[in-house]
Amino acid sequence: MNRFFLQIYILYISTIFLTTFLLYKMELTYPEKVRRYLSKCTVGIAGCGGLGSNCAISLARAGVGKLIIADFDIVTVENLERQYYFHDQVNKLKVLALRDNILRIDPSITVKPFDLKLCSSDVIELFAGCDVIVEAFDKAEMKQMIIEAVINHLPGKPLVCGIGLAGFGKTDLLKVIRTGNLIVCGDQMSEVTETNPLTAPRVGIVANMEANEVIEILMSKFKTWNENIA
Repeated sequence: MNRFFLQIYILYISTIFLTTFLLYKMELTYPEKVRRYLSKCTVGIAGCGGLGSNCAISLARAGVGKLIIADFDIVTVENLERQYYFHDQVNKLKVLALRDNILRIDPSITVKPFDLKLCSSDVIELFAGCDVIVEAFDKAEMKQMIIEAVINHLPGKPLVCGIGLAGFGKTDLLKVIRTGNLIVCGDQMSEVTETNPLTAPRVGIVANMEANEVIEILMSKFKTWNENIA
């Protein structure tokens, strides 16, 4: 008799589980499916300044589930002009301040902060498991370093870069150039000078262009994923 009731109980629980699972799948809207898919993706961000911090925030809001961020600098008052930090975060490590800001938006996101100045070996070690890597450095030599590291040691890994974002206006000159797995956002020519400084609007636009390219790359596999869970 006890065995009979046990079988009935197991059948009952199984029916409830299956019904709940099917209802859950049926109730998911397309945007919910997209966020569920993106929550399983990992993006690496090299640099947490104007490009990196703003790009990371956009990716977090879009639903990317894991962000690996790296920078060695601290937040300064001057950074507040164009970087996604706040006055009470001045003198705090950028990677920790950015992690806190991301988690305030969505505490379910996994943020892995690394306080270090990246070199080629660091890029390979930290970002090898990422679906996409974002370059967000200020200096040209650092940009060259990560491009060479990814091309030579992480072939096939998409790398999204920002080049040419100084000044203001001239929005129509900003564009995206795609060469294989290397994607470059910006006007590719504007350099920072005393009379052509970095400004929040243009930096923000390019940062969000980078984030948009990352989402497009990630979404290229969404159809297959969606069919597999259907």
